[in-house]
Amino acid sequence: MHKQHSQDMKIAIGNDHAGPEYKKAIVEMLQNKGFEVVNYGTDTFDSVDYPDFGHKVAQDVEDKKVDFGIVICGSGNGIAMSANKYQGVRCALCWTKEIAVLARQHNDANVISIPARFTAIPQVLEMVDVFLSTEFEGGRHANRVNKIACR
Repeated sequence: MHKQHSQDMKIAIGNDHAGPEYKKAIVEMLQNKGFEVVNYGTDTFDSVDYPDFGHKVAQDVEDKKVDFGIVICGSGNGIAMSANKYQGVRCALCWTKEIAVLARQHNDANVISIPARFTAIPQVLEMVDVFLSTEFEGGRHANRVNKIACR
């Protein structure tokens, strides 16, 4: 489990038009578990630009205003690329709970990117849950993670 209790944790979430239903389900789950959620995503299916939402989440993670971020777009790639422009962000594109666990254990990921058009909401809720409850293993992985940022 994560060292912090959910009541102490703050999560930023952002999504484009591919993810309003996903975001709504995730926010509901997180709030039911006691997380504080900062919502930067759109609530409509009207076309918007994913970087506008990925940057807001990534900036909060970079500035340590939140503990973790969640970003959602159609493939998960564009919004992950946007988030990963920030030196303090390690955004992992996940499509199974096993990948979400490894992203935390081995890569110390602090943002999870969800491909809304390639996942189902129950699967995503499970991924987010394990992502937020899995600890970074450190050890041999710490040296590798320390080499990810360019500065």
